[in-house]
Amino acid sequence: MLIDRLIVRIRETRAPIVVGLDPRLGQIPEFIKETIFAELGRTPDAVAEIFYVWAKKIIDRIHDLVPAVKPQIAMYEQYGAAGFAAYARTVEYAASKGLIVIGDVKRGDIASTAEAYSAWHLGRTDITENPTTADFITVNPYMGFDSVEPYLADCRKFDKGLFVLVKTSNPGSRDIQDIELAAGKPLYEHVGALVSQWGEPLIGEFGYSAIGAVVGATHPDETLRLRKLMPHTFFLVPGYGAQGGSGKNLHGLWDNENFGAIVNSSRGITGAYQSGKFATGEKDFAEAARKAVMDMREDLGGKLF
Repeated sequence: MLIDRLIVRIRETRAPIVVGLDPRLGQIPEFIKETIFAELGRTPDAVAEIFYVWAKKIIDRIHDLVPAVKPQIAMYEQYGAAGFAAYARTVEYAASKGLIVIGDVKRGDIASTAEAYSAWHLGRTDITENPTTADFITVNPYMGFDSVEPYLADCRKFDKGLFVLVKTSNPGSRDIQDIELAAGKPLYEHVGALVSQWGEPLIGEFGYSAIGAVVGATHPDETLRLRKLMPHTFFLVPGYGAQGGSGKNLHGLWDNENFGAIVNSSRGITGAYQSGKFATGEKDFAEAARKAVMDMREDLGGKLF
């Protein structure tokens, strides 16, 4: 089962880490942009190629250190069909290097629309299997069970997984997710209980479900409550590094076997060459990313495994 493969890879790499691939032109080294813009002009096709080349170089330097990457589809979609194609190529390349891919797509709609999203991102369309599907994707549950059900069906059919938004890392999450319900508990706890229930049919041999939850590193107290409420739910944890989360915030994530979560870092790794202790010349940007991964592994995995 997919969730078991993720846990095995975390154990093998000693790194409960997923590297977020959130390409922004301002973060990408000039030597990559200059070469491709000179060849293709300042066009969406050029930006898509820049994003792919950048991600490929990062993947080449970190794939042996971490179990997974998480490309953020919005960064690609803003450049239209060319950007979407670059996202698909990035997913395919990461998979070819043995990485588990978490597609950060945050889809959330109902009925046939959800089925269509799921067909592309997790399964197959009516006429062909999609060779560039991610292993997991992120989804938004705030339209209710019928917005999640089509994904659950494809997870069972194609051995895929979800990370469902429960308590996100952004400061504004409190505006909705912390609202107190009539029963006296916050909304995110109610959603967490639902996610745990939805995941029961997909629990693997290590006791975790392929239906996981997004729980931010910036909310340590809420994390502790959710871990107790959701003992069989694997957490995807954003907010480490650039958003202020650190290893000391995450002590409540792990079970007695040191499993239970995978922590995301995006800019802290891919932008490490630009500032901080791994700052270097831009041509060494991928090597700086590798050093940042090793530093994060020590902060997290080095204390666990």
